[in-house]
Amino acid sequence: MNKEYEKFSSIADHWWDESGKFSILHTINPLRIKYIINQITKIKKIKRERGLYLNKLDIIDVGCGGGLVCEPLARIGAKVTGIDFIKKNIKIAKKHSQNENLNIKYFVSDINNLQLNKKYDVILILEVIEHIDDWKIILNDLTKNLKPQGIMIISTINRNLLSFMSAIFIAEQILRWIPKGTHEYNKLVKTKELISALEKNNLKIIDFSGLIYNPFKREWSVKKNKTKINYFCTAQKIN
Repeated sequence: MNKEYEKFSSIADHWWDESGKFSILHTINPLRIKYIINQITKIKKIKRERGLYLNKLDIIDVGCGGGLVCEPLARIGAKVTGIDFIKKNIKIAKKHSQNENLNIKYFVSDINNLQLNKKYDVILILEVIEHIDDWKIILNDLTKNLKPQGIMIISTINRNLLSFMSAIFIAEQILRWIPKGTHEYNKLVKTKELISALEKNNLKIIDFSGLIYNPFKREWSVKKNKTKINYFCTAQKIN
């Protein structure tokens, strides 16, 4: 974990710089938020009205970084908690949310030793598990903090030749969308591996969707079941 800490701590100042090291996250963030909201409102049968329509939900973003996902969800009423193992990330997230007058709970926690004192309606784990050696254990631990019928939404990268060429070689080495060395191929997660881990934890798979880039239109989109490279997975706790 020290290697991962050094990797992300060194670029923490860039979280809210739309042209900085996390520029690609700013580009895809509207799609991430849209996917999350669509899944939550569909599963929970929530009417998407103006205002604070997620006001009854407790949501935690595990590996929240600078709070890019936390803030949009807080704006529509969700009671949001963000945790990260990098102190600098949490400091930046707190400061930005305060400047935006948003009430978000942020705290530092090692993902391998989470001390969560409550259960949540929604647990988000976005672009996290591909950086963890023991991600299956982490999912097992997090499931214990999910309410009955609660929702877990994960985004990660598949492990195959196409994902290596696209998400690592092209994205890191050619286009420089993300810093070199951000991802390690052997840590990427195949969909069948994720399905197995979730089902063992009494979670039902609700949706698989891919985050797709069209190089000709230079546009990103989310497409159901297109999981060869970057993908989302939504699962629901059975009881």
